[in-house]
Amino acid sequence: MIEGQSKLSTMRIVDTNAEQDLLEHLLEEAKPPVPVPCRHLDYRLWSPFRYGRYPRDSRFRRAGQTPGVWYGAEHVLTAMIEAAWGALRFFAASPGTPMPRRPVEHTAVQADIRTPRALDLTAPEMSGQGCWTDPEDYADCLAVAERLHAEEGGAIRYASVRDPLHRANVAVLDCAAFAQPAPIALQTWHLLLSPVSVRAHCETLRQRHMFRVGETGLIAAD
Repeated sequence: MIEGQSKLSTMRIVDTNAEQDLLEHLLEEAKPPVPVPCRHLDYRLWSPFRYGRYPRDSRFRRAGQTPGVWYGAEHVLTAMIEAAWGALRFFAASPGTPMPRRPVEHTAVQADIRTPRALDLTAPEMSGQGCWTDPEDYADCLAVAERLHAEEGGAIRYASVRDPLHRANVAVLDCAAFAQPAPIALQTWHLLLSPVSVRAHCETLRQRHMFRVGETGLIAAD
């Protein structure tokens, strides 16, 4: 689930399409190069692998100069919940930043992921092998991701902590795990956040959803 505002941001500060193209080109040149193994992919797939220095730990990526991770979910509503939770954490950490007063457009990106070497943390044999679903402590998850990286593993399947139904997420560790170079489907979503609730509307599916904000994730309010 990707927030769809980059082009709109540059459109606001230029007067013509030509100026916007030039500005986008200058911005692109200032960014790190796309890793060679990922360059055949659409930008919506290679983007997490482009930036080598990560500001903070995520579940399967350490802060600092570490390999990229593309986070997805097996159900689009889980991806929406994860994206909304990430945004809520941002605003909670920056109390001086006001939340958008209007719904923010997002694009749900469906990818075809196939890899001969993956790890399923939801499998029964993985129960008790580590703390895979702690809402804040990622130590075991980070350690297993590093081991899988060393073994040239492609992806990790795990239960979502933020989704009240705990449906599966997928962390892609290697660009080779994308079986198709571009998304196989796209959906348009609009998210409206508040400190106590999240409202989501999918134009593509003609669906509406509402959630309450809990301590560690979202709670269905429909």
